Amino acid sequence: MKKSIAWIIDTTGFVTEEFKAHPDVYVVPLNIHFGTEEFIDDGVDLTNEDLYKRIKASTSFPKTSQPSAGKFAELYDRLKEEYECAIAVHASAKLSGTIASSTAGAEMSEFKVYTIDSLALSYGLSGLIERGLKLQEQGHPAEEIAEKLAKETENFRNYILIGNLTQLYKGGRMSGAQYYLGSLLQIKPIVQITPEGELQPIDKVRSHKKAIQYLINHAKKDHAEFGVKRFQIMHGNVLKEAENLKQEVLKEIPEADILIGDLSSSLAVHAGEGTIAFLWRKENF
Repeated sequence: MKKSIAWIIDTTGFVTEEFKAHPDVYVVPLNIHFGTEEFIDDGVDLTNEDLYKRIKASTSFPKTSQPSAGKFAELYDRLKEEYECAIAVHASAKLSGTIASSTAGAEMSEFKVYTIDSLALSYGLSGLIERGLKLQEQGHPAEEIAEKLAKETENFRNYILIGNLTQLYKGGRMSGAQYYLGSLLQIKPIVQITPEGELQPIDKVRSHKKAIQYLINHAKKDHAEFGVKRFQIMHGNVLKEAENLKQEVLKEIPEADILIGDLSSSLAVHAGEGTIAFLWRKENF
């Protein structure tokens, strides 16, 4: 007898230790390119520590690419022998072509896959997988779970403090003039993944201290208005800063449940070393 649901997440999501140990969760890595060199974003082929060293030493900017439809088809060919269907949660289609590859791979394999556009990155994917697993435990069928997860994307909140203007500049996401002025004035850009899944700047703050308070103020607002208690802090090789943010949040929201994790390599390529992302959902799962 086949198992009911296989769960798929790509490495733009935060791959928790629970996911790594779960027999029904499958992680599909993106690829990272340094010139002609290609690495798999699996934490083994290229660790985060190695990535940051390479970025600092490289004269060219690294790039990422989504897994091919063929890679997904290979996975789905294996899974259809063991599972009735799969639910795949992927990065926003506005930011990555991974969901298109996943959909094409499912069609090639002729396997039933419910693909969910998370309209997010990092824990925005992971939280949906966690929610889906709970719904499965409660006995909900796959189609209903997929519908609920697609609806719950609208509850995602995120505030991202960019830590490295040099990386944004090298990646072509900031003009020379913007880079010069930002560095000179110590501007701290804050960006956000919009409800439509697009990455947009929302504010600029003149000091790191003010930027951290900016993040905390938004968390306090949603805690007061919606009762949010679960938060996630994702960081780009700045664990101490992430832990400091956690302590500052706990001063304001003592009952908060806060998880700290690394940005995946495929996100760190773009966000830069020193980036802090503060994430939560309006409704606690």
